[in-house]
Amino acid sequence: MNTEFTINGTNVKPGSTVTLDIAVTKLYTHTPVAIPVRIIRGKQDGPRLFICAAIHGDEIAGVEIIRRLLRKLSPKKIKGTLIAIPIVNVHGFINHSRYLPDRRDLNRCFPGSNSGSLAARLAHLFISEIVEKCTHGIDLHTGAIHRSNLPQIRANLDDPESAKLAKDFGVPVILNADIRDGSLREAAAALGIPILLYEAGEALRFDEISIRAGVKGIQNIMRALDMLPPRKTHKIEKEPFIARSSVWIRSPASGVFWSGIPLGTRLVKGQQFGIISDPFGEEEVSITSPHEGIIIGKTNLPLINEGDALVHIARFGKSAEVAETLEEFQDKYQPADWTEMSEGILKTD
Repeated sequence: MNTEFTINGTNVKPGSTVTLDIAVTKLYTHTPVAIPVRIIRGKQDGPRLFICAAIHGDEIAGVEIIRRLLRKLSPKKIKGTLIAIPIVNVHGFINHSRYLPDRRDLNRCFPGSNSGSLAARLAHLFISEIVEKCTHGIDLHTGAIHRSNLPQIRANLDDPESAKLAKDFGVPVILNADIRDGSLREAAAALGIPILLYEAGEALRFDEISIRAGVKGIQNIMRALDMLPPRKTHKIEKEPFIARSSVWIRSPASGVFWSGIPLGTRLVKGQQFGIISDPFGEEEVSITSPHEGIIIGKTNLPLINEGDALVHIARFGKSAEVAETLEEFQDKYQPADWTEMSEGILKTD
């Protein structure tokens, strides 16, 4: 039997799609600010999955992932309920900023409170109106400004259901990431709700491989939860690799950083992957890797201060095998040309 499902006072009936705005506050101009939400509810009961993006307002790739995903779905196609929230931090999104107007990081303010700061109130609203009404969640992120991340899943792999879903997503690299205080993942875990964090791309940029892999990954999760029918032809995917640990390599000096090494590259211990030079080229410092591993994140800004993070290396037992799988993964999602890319952007599958 279908049970009642209500968000923000709106009852979403089985077999329907509803778009609504959850009021947050007003700007000092008297302009209202609201979180946009799309709910697709199938005719049959099933899991209630939320997918959110732009908790950090400048991490916009998730907005495009959700847009493309929604164009592929309808109440006739799904079992259960999908709740899509493309822009959580509306203030930051408007201002191209990671933060809220008071410079608070929303992803350090969960579960929030209805009488605290703006960030705390927004976090409390999101938990009470969205998270508490769901059974599973996917939180979409990118690297920070001037930083790119290789498509990866971060999850609490000590939780069996989270570990299974992390593998089902279908990206080659999984990090067993510690839960940070005040994060959405921490608040969801306290409610017993498994949640995956998808990291891919760079703030304020669209990266086609990251977007395509994100859309496909969410569909994989929906199939794993029996929200979508299984594929007609089942292709055996390679088992993803779980990183034993990861570390940022930081700059030993200030200067101009040059490195042509891309994400997904395997580094061996002691391998040079860049130099830092003064503007005259008189003083150059060679940058080498202290570990063997795979580059899963890197800075895109060549102007470096001493101590700045240069590359993020994940350590695996078989890094050569990981590098080979990553190359296949990137080839799979890299469009051949604009015509192929536009098919995913402009047309409904």
